[in-house]
Amino acid sequence: MHRSKIELRVLGTTVTLQEHVREQAERDLGIRLRYIVDDGFAVQRAGVMHPETYEVYDQWFHSIDCLWPARALQPIDVSRIARWTEIQSLARSGELGGRPCAKAGSVPVDRLYVQPDNTLARDATQRISMLPLTHNADSFVYLDDALPEGFQGAGESWAWLLAPELSGRVALQADAAIGAIDAALAAQAAGLLRFDDIGNLNIEEIDALIDLLIEFKQRGHFAGFWSTFAEAAELMIANKVAIQSIWSPAIVELERAGIRFRLASPREGYRAWFGGLALSRAAQGRALDAAYAYLNWWLEGWAGASMARQGFYISNAERSRPYLSDAEWAYWYDGEAARVELPGPMSAHLVAAGQTRDGGGYAARMSRIAVWDSVMDEHNYLVRRWNDFMRA
Repeated sequence: MHRSKIELRVLGTTVTLQEHVREQAERDLGIRLRYIVDDGFAVQRAGVMHPETYEVYDQWFHSIDCLWPARALQPIDVSRIARWTEIQSLARSGELGGRPCAKAGSVPVDRLYVQPDNTLARDATQRISMLPLTHNADSFVYLDDALPEGFQGAGESWAWLLAPELSGRVALQADAAIGAIDAALAAQAAGLLRFDDIGNLNIEEIDALIDLLIEFKQRGHFAGFWSTFAEAAELMIANKVAIQSIWSPAIVELERAGIRFRLASPREGYRAWFGGLALSRAAQGRALDAAYAYLNWWLEGWAGASMARQGFYISNAERSRPYLSDAEWAYWYDGEAARVELPGPMSAHLVAAGQTRDGGGYAARMSRIAVWDSVMDEHNYLVRRWNDFMRA
């Protein structure tokens, strides 16, 4: 079969599976790409149960905790990743500037390297579970003119998501693995609950958190829940919420809609995540070759620049620098004020001149991680209780 006839199936979410990315990759690689897009939970479920339906799995590192034990994936041979040595230390060793990053949650490097017995650990080998690519430090967004008087005095806080003064105007992420961590950060910051390990709640802590959230929900505290960044943006554009957890692509939509908002730099720290690409156990032959070509393409610079324009970082950022203007690099990576108006991934205008990014530059933001996205030891129980909350 001629390579141009190969169709590569990529399973993932709207975070990275975007049409302009697919079109550019097809042009550069000369293969057909089919993006299979769903919400995070559905993608994870399909990834575990139906590895024969995709060649490449595009998701968050914490989902590896579900897919690897299910043997849905095959190891990635780093000798076939041309830019592997360019990937920075946060992904490869869990350090930033020579210092370890947060240990709470599903720390990416702890599930990166495939060991001789096929388990995962941070001890470096020539095989990895997932190619680390996009990452970010997430928080919440709020309408500046909706904050009650006095809120800014002590600085931005996750506690605001549970503030009674904002009742009826709050939204959370609907995925248990992410929404529960945001809620736990809020409950702890507000002094309502205390957790031994906020990235790995035990059964009693899960019950306490969900019971608290159900109480808030029954009082009408939450105005909505979102599964995709488009849903998150629409909640605020439609003036249904004043504060909510957020992903960076939603910020693009809010900017485009002219919404006056602020992206928080919480004093407790960020909830961080790493995403990447993994290989289905069913991928073989020419399809596997095409999958490796696609993995390598993500490290060649164009994709990283496109991700930067929606607020994401890429694991070998220097390769993206030639695809970004000096002003873009200074804003997105160095934390400087925008020298000129900056473009979005698909628009001429996104960031206004003079605007600064929340939290500053890359090192400042990624060194303030409170917790990584996580699949907890009691993940199945958390999902069941989270569903109780959703149905309440």
